[in-house]
Amino acid sequence: MKLRLELFVADVTASIEFYQQALSFQVVGETSKQYTMLSNGEAIISVNKREALGPDHPLRAANGERPGLGVEIVLSVEDLEAAYGAAKTGGHSVSELTLQPWGLRDFRIVDPDGYYIRVTSRHEE
Repeated sequence: MKLRLELFVADVTASIEFYQQALSFQVVGETSKQYTMLSNGEAIISVNKREALGPDHPLRAANGERPGLGVEIVLSVEDLEAAYGAAKTGGHSVSELTLQPWGLRDFRIVDPDGYYIRVTSRHEE
């Protein structure tokens, strides 16, 4: 089994730029203002225009509601220091690198639509 996420966003272009700059994702196929697939290793995140959801779709956020509330996207990387450096270079608000009680180091970042992302090492430090 592999996991693929589809995020419904306000501005597809801004989301593409965020995932490319902050998290080193690459566009798969063609870029579209409606739907674009991005990958980094085996992680696949697709960004879709929020309006693509019908008015009665259960994933459609109501006015003022934060998309992704209650979800933490976890990305495991081989080189945490490099991922952290790339995220900080983009000028995004990035937490400090932290050693967690379970033995892994990580940092946290939030995408333009408020999706919460934890980038973690793959092995205990």
